[in-house]
Amino acid sequence: MAVTLATIVLTGCNTWSTSKVDLKTSGTELQTSGAPNAVAAIEPEKNAADVILTENDITDRAYRVLGDIEVTVNKTTIFHRDPTRELVALKLREKAAELNADAVILVRYGTIGMSMMSWGSLDGRGRAIAFTN
Repeated sequence: MAVTLATIVLTGCNTWSTSKVDLKTSGTELQTSGAPNAVAAIEPEKNAADVILTENDITDRAYRVLGDIEVTVNKTTIFHRDPTRELVALKLREKAAELNADAVILVRYGTIGMSMMSWGSLDGRGRAIAFTN
């Protein structure tokens, strides 16, 4: 009984999330010499707080597509709050910042669901872009 209680208490602080990036090749990447398919970014990583998120397209500025990104925020125990759009937006911004994106456009959110690996999950996806001017 004590082991079960300790396990529940210790896992009560756990959450996990996943992400996926579908990279498009672009002119601001360079081939690294270490591996034939490895790509290194020229620019330093952006701050996630500076990444713009929108459910629409951006039509007033020119941009290039860096790739489609997808993240999932999971609730690992029954004691956690359900994942929110705000948590998914934060993960999208973080993933976009890793790609040196200025914005994520065409953002879409899934619905909260349960699976064998989590008590609830919410996913989000969008297109990471970098402004060209």
